[in-house]
Amino acid sequence: MIEVLVVDDDFRVAEINAAYVAKVPGFRVAGRAHTAAHALATLERTRIDLILLDHYLPDETGLTLIRRLRQLGHHADVIMVTAARDVATVQAAMRYGALQYLVKPFTFAGLRAKLDGYAALRRTLDGVGGGGEAGQEQVDRIFGALRTAGAASAELPKGHSAPTAELIRRVLREAGHPLSAHEVAELAGLSRSTAQRYLKYLEQAGRIGLTLKYGDTGRPEHRYAWAAAD
Repeated sequence: MIEVLVVDDDFRVAEINAAYVAKVPGFRVAGRAHTAAHALATLERTRIDLILLDHYLPDETGLTLIRRLRQLGHHADVIMVTAARDVATVQAAMRYGALQYLVKPFTFAGLRAKLDGYAALRRTLDGVGGGGEAGQEQVDRIFGALRTAGAASAELPKGHSAPTAELIRRVLREAGHPLSAHEVAELAGLSRSTAQRYLKYLEQAGRIGLTLKYGDTGRPEHRYAWAAAD
């Protein structure tokens, strides 16, 4: 379970954001804070994996809080959730290590896209492993995880879920060779019809590749492959 700290000076907004987080599988709201000092106190006594951080806080800005967190040895990840949209603030957030930046006002789908991307990043890191060295392919997977899953979640049509789309992409990526819809369904633990529906969408969106395998008789078999450049 990913433990989340929601930090926003507006009590009502903090409650709304917390309610959004609670609706996303795999995430749990571990605390709410309305000032930087309150956020720091929470981090001292509670395990926090991810901070949803507003920039405009009454005692200091979100950016200065990120710097202080790192100086104090706190390693919780940060997604900025703020009305601040000036380029200087966005650039500073990137330099200070914020993983994502969500501009208010936003929808539940917008926040879920960021959370799904973050969950995909953690899965990728778990797959790579925390020790030893990473090759270029593993590094690319780590740096591409947020962009890939976040973009997929934001663009999915109605009736599709980002975790299922990411599951299918992961099955194809780990296979290392083209798979049929039946093979994808078995490996992902999905029905064949569900796998086919997602494969069709991902192929049309250019996120996976499609090849045809011709047999001796009958229609050619559709086979899907991970798009390594994505």
